[in-house]
Amino acid sequence: MTKIFNDPADFADEALAGFCDLHSGLVRQVPGGAVRRHRPEQPKVAVLAGGGSGHYPAFAGLIGAGFADGAVVGNIFTSPSAQQAYSVAKAADSGAGVVFTYGNYAGDVLNFGMASERLAAEGIAVENVLVTDDIASAPPSESAKRRGIAGDFTVFKVMGAAAEAGVGLADVVRLGRKANSLTRTIGSAFHGCTFPGAEAPLFTLKDKQMGLGLGIHGEPGLFDTDLPPAKELGQELVARLLAETPHGAGNRIAVILNGLGSTKHEELFVLWLTVAPLLRAAGYILVLPEVGELVTSLDMSGVSLTITWLDEELEPLWTAPAETPAYRRGNAALAGGLFAEEAYDGGPVATEFAATLDSRNYAANCATALEAARKALHDAESHLGDMDAVAGDGDHGRGMVRGIDAASAAAAKALADGAGAGDMLAAAGDAWADKAGGTSGVLWGAGLRAFGESLGNDEAPEPAELAAAVTAFAARITDLGKAEIGDKTMVDALLPFAETFSKRVSEGVLPDVAWAEAAAAATSAAQATASLRPLKGRARPLAEKSVGTADPGATSLAMIFTVMGPHLVSAGKVAA
Repeated sequence: MTKIFNDPADFADEALAGFCDLHSGLVRQVPGGAVRRHRPEQPKVAVLAGGGSGHYPAFAGLIGAGFADGAVVGNIFTSPSAQQAYSVAKAADSGAGVVFTYGNYAGDVLNFGMASERLAAEGIAVENVLVTDDIASAPPSESAKRRGIAGDFTVFKVMGAAAEAGVGLADVVRLGRKANSLTRTIGSAFHGCTFPGAEAPLFTLKDKQMGLGLGIHGEPGLFDTDLPPAKELGQELVARLLAETPHGAGNRIAVILNGLGSTKHEELFVLWLTVAPLLRAAGYILVLPEVGELVTSLDMSGVSLTITWLDEELEPLWTAPAETPAYRRGNAALAGGLFAEEAYDGGPVATEFAATLDSRNYAANCATALEAARKALHDAESHLGDMDAVAGDGDHGRGMVRGIDAASAAAAKALADGAGAGDMLAAAGDAWADKAGGTSGVLWGAGLRAFGESLGNDEAPEPAELAAAVTAFAARITDLGKAEIGDKTMVDALLPFAETFSKRVSEGVLPDVAWAEAAAAATSAAQATASLRPLKGRARPLAEKSVGTADPGATSLAMIFTVMGPHLVSAGKVAA
């Protein structure tokens, strides 16, 4: 259990600040994460690793010569926001382009993708390399759907070494994707991890059992089985990986035996005593293997085994020198001058608002609606987290609270600065996406911005205009997330709400009545997701465990729309 913390909500931010202070000779903190303290003598590709906190030394611990140029750091087990990714990229770019590399999680894909679009629009060459090494999360026929776990380390190392050698952006990306295609990982958990301030771990196992096929975000394994002796565990892990040997692979391999947070090194050494002979007996030459904590999951007790099949291109990059706060191999010389401390970080600029009095009055209603949502989400935080922990990482409640707190604060500031409803909701959405992170964070942020853009800043909305704004909210979320009804996501509650509200308004029903009916439809639809198997998101690999529990995203959406409704419709005019 994590015992050293102040406010649990500040744990990730304080941990990053402490890390950057301790290792100030190698790294510099910037909004959204950290970058190298030393700038390259010549422009080079900036390799930017990223993801949620809780995985140290991934991701910030890998910043340094021969490895990453920066790390984009989200909250615990939560993807960073697009703004965070943009800020770190702007600070790390030295003129040769940037490449984001991260595990294949929906929130990361959305946020890094949006940051990439913004950077590209500014003329910065940018690419993304996803890691998909976890063989337990999808079958070989669907390998593109697999999540990234400890294979992150190998892929990041290959890309960092290539960039350090002066390789161009296209080849850094090609080599990273090649390394990913030749990397396989399988993990096992013995005990779940516990969030700072939480009273219980995200999952538990019966005595003398283990969960095989775990992720690195506190998810339980795909199935529980008896905990075997070390020899049998080693045999199981090796057999599962070798069963997925890539076609045409050679006999030289990089191997990582990774502890997940509270498994002792001595235990890993015992397991290595089985793993290494089995691999050698299978005809493999082990090239600079690593045993230790490289990609962790807070205080989880568990282990993962990663194999990367090397070739004449990848092996020199795997063995190349590196020097970071958490990892050193060989002698990596640090060259160049310091980053300018005043480097642009992509932060917000001052905004002047123009709006009518009617729109500003309606903006006050919207701010009250957000405050009602804030209270409801704080009250439900623990419950939403428990729902999410059944088949996910348990962070939904905390992520929603972080999002609504930021949105409510941004809305209040925009309102005080004279914003109309449209600009105020757009500011709230941007803040939600920036501070919440994760899939739900970027979707709620984009949805609120679309809602505000639809309303505009000229007048309080007519019922039809309010319905159009709800439709815009729903369209933006479905366009970004690509989810449909039945996928067991927030969309299962969102679309029934939007369709019901629009239909009833078009029939001339009073907006408050129409909203109440729509909220009831959303609540019913959210409850009905308990019978579904998730087809998207982090719960998908643990689909069977999810059956019987409603989707937390659909549940929180229905809750928010229910409490916001009375305030959003109170300024609407009666339909003719």
